[in-house]
Amino acid sequence: MTDLDKAVIARLKKGVEEFEVFVDCERAIAFRNGAGKINDVLVAEYIYKDAKKGLHASEHEMEKFFETKEVLKVAEKIVKEGNIQLTKEYRNKLRDEKRKKIIELIRLNTVDSKTGLPHPIVRIENAIEEARVSIDEMKNAEDQLSDVVNKLREVLPIKFEIKKYEIKIPARFAGTCYGTVKRFSKINNEDWQNDGSLVVEIEIAPGMIEEIFGQLNKMTHGDIESKEI
Repeated sequence: MTDLDKAVIARLKKGVEEFEVFVDCERAIAFRNGAGKINDVLVAEYIYKDAKKGLHASEHEMEKFFETKEVLKVAEKIVKEGNIQLTKEYRNKLRDEKRKKIIELIRLNTVDSKTGLPHPIVRIENAIEEARVSIDEMKNAEDQLSDVVNKLREVLPIKFEIKKYEIKIPARFAGTCYGTVKRFSKINNEDWQNDGSLVVEIEIAPGMIEEIFGQLNKMTHGDIESKEI
């Protein structure tokens, strides 16, 4: 169990009243996302009106605002619905995870505006440092992508791009290859031929081109036809 001096506070406001519990930061976030038990999240099995001052909530107050006076049930609602303080270490961990995801999204969805080729990961990482891009650890990576790319344009020739291809897959491979095509790309049109072969028109992020054609060539032993459209 986390020591009390290392615990953080989860807080839920009910009208003008606030209710708090001491929790383990990472376990609380995991619990909110569906993992673990509330017993493992709590550092102290008490409901507070002011945790720092040690002011406890009364059973009457819990019954009034939560329709129960059971500590674990009230604590569960506070953790799931309230605000959870984050430790500096956990914020740094989240920020690093978001940074890595954003870099991967940039690699997959953008190209060098001069050459039309995807930027290597190292080049993207260096550009983020050079442009002093700030990553918001509390915001989805996808929601930050556009702003980050705009900032990178100050130091890197970069643009969003989607490639379009037409692929023809022989009948004996069409069924097994269809799932791969669907997983790696957006299918705009599919045409199952009389002989059982499949012709698809797809949209795909530049960074996924090598992956999808590598997979399809492996599955078909190179027996596919493709052209950029």
